[in-house]
Amino acid sequence: MSRPAPPVESKPQPARGRTIWQILGPGLITGASDDDPSGIATYSQVGAQLGTGMAWTMLFSFPLMAAIQEICARIGVVTGNGIAGNIRRYYPPYLLQGAVLVLLAANIINLGADLGAMADSLRLLAGGPRLAYVVGFGVLCVGLEVFMQYRRYVSLLKWSTIALFAYVATALTVKIDWSGVIRDTFMPSFRFDSAYTLAIVAVFGTTISPYLFFWQSSQEAEDEQQNGVGPLLLTPLLAPKELRRIRVDTYLGMFFSNVIGWFIIIAVAATLHAHGITNIATTAEAAQALRPIAGPFAFGLFALGVIGTGMLAVPVLAGSAAYALAEALQWPAGLARLPLDAKAFYTTIGVATALGVLMNITPIDPIKALFWAAVLNGICAVPLMGITMLMARNRRVMGNFTLPRSLTIAGWVATAVMAAVVVAMFATWSE
Repeated sequence: MSRPAPPVESKPQPARGRTIWQILGPGLITGASDDDPSGIATYSQVGAQLGTGMAWTMLFSFPLMAAIQEICARIGVVTGNGIAGNIRRYYPPYLLQGAVLVLLAANIINLGADLGAMADSLRLLAGGPRLAYVVGFGVLCVGLEVFMQYRRYVSLLKWSTIALFAYVATALTVKIDWSGVIRDTFMPSFRFDSAYTLAIVAVFGTTISPYLFFWQSSQEAEDEQQNGVGPLLLTPLLAPKELRRIRVDTYLGMFFSNVIGWFIIIAVAATLHAHGITNIATTAEAAQALRPIAGPFAFGLFALGVIGTGMLAVPVLAGSAAYALAEALQWPAGLARLPLDAKAFYTTIGVATALGVLMNITPIDPIKALFWAAVLNGICAVPLMGITMLMARNRRVMGNFTLPRSLTIAGWVATAVMAAVVVAMFATWSE
């Protein structure tokens, strides 16, 4: 995926009318995959423990998440390389090695937790052997990602985002104090205790994750290649149109992601928290607890949503790991390539998913595993966001497409907030 050396000016392609659905792509998929089963577990824990008191975090984190994801997308579409590929080209090897190793470790842990949550949800709905479901979901996700034609696979991922509406429907089936929800969303009250601080850390660690950076930048680069556009460094006349598309796609995708997270928090707050159930460890526990309180319909929607979001998130987790490792080692990479043309790339997808499956037959506690994944993601996110910001402001990397001032400010604010979250995580951890 290396960028050709000499820049070549190209004529802009004729404008074509495109619907919003056609414009949506990497941004929508990235945002929706952030609401994976592990994320649903985090939002459920927050809603059960603190009610709607944390609803404001979804509003506050939206512009920060959208800004950093737009920056990652711009790097991909401008340079024709993902985050890892650009770090390899312009920064010391130890930065690349550290970022990729931490990403691989965190993604494999998340894969194991997500596959386990999907299996638990299906077992709640239909009974049956948990391990068989874990293996089945893993094989299905890898099979689709490796063997399905690229455009059809991207279309499948886009349509899979509809599964997240299960949580909107769940919230609408239960009685909610909407005036209290609006107050807690727009007029937050803060508590300076360990439980509240840890909840903020959990939400931000779930919302702003390194695997999303790698996935969207690489997907933008591959999408442009498949659409015959090429890196904007080589096709600068197309830049206004492509950068507008990225902004619309990314902001709608991140907005969708945070709205769904908001609905999960308030649905669980209105049911479990309102009935004194405050200790939820997994998505399966949340779904099971909903059954006697909100009824079988809400329970079924919640459990089905876990399976649907997992089918979207597992390929993104495995794919982002494969993109990062392939770009770091200069392997042929891309979901549009045939399996025999990118054997190491597709093998990484399969091995990462297989390790996630194996996690479910070990004595590893999934809750502790998710904690360590959050720690790894938090540690990795701050320096990676800093490198991304420096990269996006570097003319050697971005040519004439360095970040405008408004996006620069937003990106550095997001980085500073994430750094504060990591400091709070360690401060809370030490108590």
